[in-house]
Amino acid sequence: MKNKTILLASRPKGLPTKENFRFEESEVPALQDGEVLLKALYVSVDPYMRGRMSDAKSYVPPFEVGQPVSGGVVAEVEESKNNSLAKGAVVLGNLPWQQYSVHNGHGLTRINPDVAPLSYHLGILGMPGLTAYFGLLTICDPKAGETVVVSGAAGAVGTVVGQLAKLKGCRVVGVAGSDEKVAYLKEQLGFDEAINYKTTANINEAIASACPDGVDVYFDNVGGEISDAVYFCINKHARISVCGQISYYNNTRPATGLRVEPILLTKSALMKGFIVSDYASEFEQAARELAGWVKNGKLQYQETITVGFDQIPQAFLGLFAGENTGKQLVMVAERSA
Repeated sequence: MKNKTILLASRPKGLPTKENFRFEESEVPALQDGEVLLKALYVSVDPYMRGRMSDAKSYVPPFEVGQPVSGGVVAEVEESKNNSLAKGAVVLGNLPWQQYSVHNGHGLTRINPDVAPLSYHLGILGMPGLTAYFGLLTICDPKAGETVVVSGAAGAVGTVVGQLAKLKGCRVVGVAGSDEKVAYLKEQLGFDEAINYKTTANINEAIASACPDGVDVYFDNVGGEISDAVYFCINKHARISVCGQISYYNNTRPATGLRVEPILLTKSALMKGFIVSDYASEFEQAARELAGWVKNGKLQYQETITVGFDQIPQAFLGLFAGENTGKQLVMVAERSA
């Protein structure tokens, strides 16, 4: 059986391009005892993958040039020689960008298809949802009546953060990159205010105007000038959760900007960076809570789903142009069972 794989062809300088990826076709090897053949159903593309395309030291090893790119994948067991995973089972794992993968079964998580749509396990019930949960509720501990600002608010993490903050009784302000996203945040997700940073002449004035009582909690997905504007508005004992810095990911030289330490000092504020895996021991309980809120309609969720294995690189590149609302996924195949 023929199989397609997407490899890292070269390390990008600045913004990645299609030339940084290479497609390869090969035969699927025969299964050995204990192995399963997995058919990819949904592939996740995420901003953090840009960091892994570079060779800089980080919290995860970089992708290797000439080797497959990998990430979150929902897959179906197509064939099995593993007693723990029968044909037709659906699993979640960190897998290469391949149509088919041979795997020993270790590190795969079984998915119950009846709980939620399969794609949700790469989004609101997966890494993005868990990131929002711990970054907001554990680190920032928002209280009713407080003002919460979310940058990258229309993305997979930001949309969940804003809704969780509303569940806690907060006033929520989102920052996003289009009028359509601003309307979505306010009209469908219940954000109290939203700002289109791309059409705002003065982001400092816009943040201050949207937050007349200051900012108590800031969930930072982007960094840069947007974050600088928020820092000037933080209240005493504000909490800042640093989740992502997408505005810097394609920089070819170190960024310069506001020195935030004097503001944190005078405001007795907390700023904490985190990786969602820091909270791995609590994933199961958090996922149950998120699933409950989704089931009872307290959390809405939107996906941007591109169809076709060959479209994975373009879907990834589209993240840096803000083409997605909510979680960006690629549907590779339909479930057989």
